[in-house]
Amino acid sequence: MKDKDKTSQTLLLIDDDPNLILLVKDYLEFNGYRVLTANQGMEAIKILEEEIPDLIICDVMMPEMDGYTFVKEIREDSRFSWLPIIFLSAKGQSKDRIKGLTQGADVYMVKPFEPDELVAQVNSTLSQSNRLMANNFRKTDHTPKIRVPKSVGLTPTETKVVNLVAQGFSNRDISETLGISQRTVESHVSNMLNKTGLHNRTELSRWVIENELV
Repeated sequence: MKDKDKTSQTLLLIDDDPNLILLVKDYLEFNGYRVLTANQGMEAIKILEEEIPDLIICDVMMPEMDGYTFVKEIREDSRFSWLPIIFLSAKGQSKDRIKGLTQGADVYMVKPFEPDELVAQVNSTLSQSNRLMANNFRKTDHTPKIRVPKSVGLTPTETKVVNLVAQGFSNRDISETLGISQRTVESHVSNMLNKTGLHNRTELSRWVIENELV
């Protein structure tokens, strides 16, 4: 499995409209996310075999494998079943929303949508997902604890950054909260990963939560 950018949360965007892919990808990247893309479900499954994102944004109506079928397969695979999923669809009636949510999506958004609304939904869904994972870490005694050298020390700013990472904040959110640039946030996260020997933001969050640093 390929290493992903350790400092940014990764999204998988699936849609058969190349123009939408370009526009949404650019907007999400501008907001600090790393974005993988696929034009239909089968291609997305191949990507998942190589790399697991933090969240999936999926169109409903696609050739070969539609969004419903894709999500059904994801929810039945223990490797991916926990992934938060946002559905995008041109169908906006109540019955369509209900079907999308009952089929396994966490959020159902109707096209056309404002890019800012999508970013807000991504931020909110990731934060909720991180809170649930944090709660599970606290409740699960048999989960192996994250091992970090006892000599590791964090600067005051790193401590503030890592606390916000553990709460599910994106780099952009952290930047705005602390009044520093996104590049500085990424630098702090990268430094902390190097200090601790951890591999990604999820492990960093677990370390903070397990050691009650938040």
